[in-house]
Amino acid sequence: MGRDGVRAGLVGRRNECRYLDHLLAEARAGQSGVLVVRGEAGIGKTELLNYLIERAIGCRVVRAAGVQSEMELSYAGLHQLCAPLLSHLDDLPEPQQNALRTAFGMRAGDAPDRFLVGLATLSLLAGAAGDEPLVCLVDDAQWLDRVSAQTLEFVARRLLAESVLLVLAVRESGPGEAFTDLRELHVRGLSDSDSRRLLESVITGPLDRRVRDRIVAETHGNPLALVELPRGLTAVELAGGLAGLERGPLSSQIENGFLRRVQSLPAETQQLLLIAAAEPVGDVALLRRAAERLGIAVSSAETSAETSGLISFGTWVRFRHPLVRSAAYRAADFEQRRRVHKALADSIDAQFDPERRVWHLASATTGPDEAVASELERSAGRAQLRGGMATAAAFLQRATELTSDPTRWGHRALAAAQAKYRAGAFDVARELVDAAELSRLDDVRSAQAMLLRGQIMSVSQSASAGLPLLLEAAERLQPFDAKLARETYRDALYAALTAGRLAAGGVRDVAEAVLSAPPSTHPATREDLLLQGVARVITEGYAAGAPVLMEAVAAFRTEEVAPEDGLGWLPLVCRMAHTTWDFDAWSELSARLVDMGRDTGALAFLPSSLLLRLSNRAFAGDLRGADSLVAEANAIGEATGSSFFAHYGALVLEPFKGRESTTYQAIEALTQDRLLQDEGKVTTATQWALAVLYNGLGRYEEAYACAERGSENPQELGLSLQSRVEFVEAAVRSGRTTRAAEAARMIEEMAQASKTTWALGISAATRALVSDGRAAEDLHREAIELLDRTQTRMDSARARLRYGEWLRSEGRPADARERLSEAHEMLSEAGAEAFAERARRELQAAGAKVRKRASVAPAILTAKEVEIARLAKEGFTNPEIGARLFLSPHTVDWHLRKVFAKLGISSRKEISSVRPEGLTATR
Repeated sequence: MGRDGVRAGLVGRRNECRYLDHLLAEARAGQSGVLVVRGEAGIGKTELLNYLIERAIGCRVVRAAGVQSEMELSYAGLHQLCAPLLSHLDDLPEPQQNALRTAFGMRAGDAPDRFLVGLATLSLLAGAAGDEPLVCLVDDAQWLDRVSAQTLEFVARRLLAESVLLVLAVRESGPGEAFTDLRELHVRGLSDSDSRRLLESVITGPLDRRVRDRIVAETHGNPLALVELPRGLTAVELAGGLAGLERGPLSSQIENGFLRRVQSLPAETQQLLLIAAAEPVGDVALLRRAAERLGIAVSSAETSAETSGLISFGTWVRFRHPLVRSAAYRAADFEQRRRVHKALADSIDAQFDPERRVWHLASATTGPDEAVASELERSAGRAQLRGGMATAAAFLQRATELTSDPTRWGHRALAAAQAKYRAGAFDVARELVDAAELSRLDDVRSAQAMLLRGQIMSVSQSASAGLPLLLEAAERLQPFDAKLARETYRDALYAALTAGRLAAGGVRDVAEAVLSAPPSTHPATREDLLLQGVARVITEGYAAGAPVLMEAVAAFRTEEVAPEDGLGWLPLVCRMAHTTWDFDAWSELSARLVDMGRDTGALAFLPSSLLLRLSNRAFAGDLRGADSLVAEANAIGEATGSSFFAHYGALVLEPFKGRESTTYQAIEALTQDRLLQDEGKVTTATQWALAVLYNGLGRYEEAYACAERGSENPQELGLSLQSRVEFVEAAVRSGRTTRAAEAARMIEEMAQASKTTWALGISAATRALVSDGRAAEDLHREAIELLDRTQTRMDSARARLRYGEWLRSEGRPADARERLSEAHEMLSEAGAEAFAERARRELQAAGAKVRKRASVAPAILTAKEVEIARLAKEGFTNPEIGARLFLSPHTVDWHLRKVFAKLGISSRKEISSVRPEGLTATR
């Protein structure tokens, strides 16, 4: 160490070292930290990590490094980092244990959700911190496999109170660079004076001042360039500065310097470096076995390699710098590389690590090889079972390249395309589909290729873009695979309902195709009934299709549904329960769907399930409970990098709350999303939201315009039908009684078709608005009586509000005050601020003295604190809360202690006595 504490040989990095010392101090004090050290190749990122290791006295240190050749091997980087901590695995909740064990190939099982793996990693790191801080260092993180990088990003955004310091060294890479939006330390070039000092430390003998200045200028303060480039130059070259070096990216210049040093070593030493470069795990025993197979004198070659300073052999093989690895690989010709990969494959135990073995075999293969291709296929299957979809995709793609038979080639290209799609590599998947379709695909696989192309376009572009392909695929699959065809029709219908008014061809084309397809069995299954019911509502009208839909919904409600089927079918079932006004079924099935998503860790499905559930809770008048679901959807959105679900959840809740600014924010966020611009459902939902908002605020002209647009495409079902209810109220209040009466008749027709209590109650409420005298009063009373028998407390409260307003207009203030008081109480308790204020104004006009409700407690909690407090109040443990919100139990405990302090309580027991109004977030 130097006098300032900076690592010996670390020139000009005082500020960076002080910052790292500060992070270490915070970790020792119980505060987690995350830092991305970003800079060009050779700028000194690795040396700063080494500095941290030396300073981390009293801390546990684990480290890993990304390797370019491992980028296709899922979880390889994460396993490298977590391997020393796996003794703590048994302390994790069982689902998290199983997720990590499966991901790391320690057990067989269904592919774990990658976000469950992320939560398990977070828990593992938090648990490993224990009595001493944990320092996690990842070098060359830009070369981590995709799923490891995503997992570490997930963890990085959730570290808070775990005494964990995570530092990721990342090479600058321009657009699309990794680990954005995290705290960063940009490492720049050294100053001229520090550059001169470093250069003088590595050059022996005199150096002309002008030559020195030229080297300093052309290396731009890059420490590795200053240290390494001059070492490979002759005295003559040094006299000419760097003029003799090729002009290219600095990393290439540095690598060429390493390349010259590698080529100057004895042949066997170069071979040993090539083996280490080709096998990035760094397993010393494996390297030695492969070297012996190639007839290398291992001991002398290792000594020579270590003496060169380019590599070290300890517990693991470590290159001085990643560019040494690439230089060692470049120094060999193709045949030398092929022989090394073959020796490595032969040295790996096929039972212990079959995937890595076959990857080396594939790299050693020079042309088509059916045996290796078949083994790659089998390894792809194993990788899929442990959640390594990117690995499976890479294996299948390589298997395709090694296949000569045209038919088999097409089949493998299609399988590789499917795996690439599931791994999120949509562009590559599309290219592989294109290639597969040029081969000899049979009718079944040709239809599957069409289905895959539709799925890719639906995800990467929009529902309307993928819809025609999904429909064509369903029709082509029907003769060969009725079950897959039915599922494809389902997805096409869902996409059509989402695309709505903007879909090319519209929902009707899909519905007609569904009706023309024969049922899969006789009698028809509940799945067949569901598809037929939706299709008949669209083509023949609500009255024709609703009874079929209700039969299907009832079957899904009363019969068991396996999770794998439920996750596919229940979203559409829930939407149809809403469409048929079956509130009890909607409530039960949406709750079951959310439970399935949570229990199975299917976080890809959970956000949409939460949206279906929170919409149900909004109509139930449980806006605070729905807030919890928005928070959960938001947590998943943060984990996945998508804020769509949180914005959509806000779109449903904020209008009922009467919050104008937050409703506008949610609308803007959704309408500005490029992927949603071709989805008519978004237009309908935003117009419905504005209609609810403006009706609550009493701005009926605006409500009328929005409700009219929201209800103009009833084939979208759901909120399009709900917009019609808002339309009746806005039309009556704005003097358009004829239009209101037409809409009320349409609602009555729906109610008579479904005959549910909710539908009949809504019909009575809307007909009351367009009626007079005794008929109006009877209908108002009927609406309240019916809606009180349902869970739709929001509609029940609004029915009371409308009845009270009518009574006051009829000159009956005493009767009006009774109903308006009930409405005001119910709407206030629900948190429907605008509607409650409307009731308060009417009460005042009816002669009652009503004050605005004072806040029970100051709004002092953050949104996350509110959600944690609510879950704690419901009896969830810290690990359970952490699992739901993607936090470690330590962080949950940290938040709870802040909640206790802010509310003036000291325990979970006391939090149960806090009224819901007291758990309110600052806006």
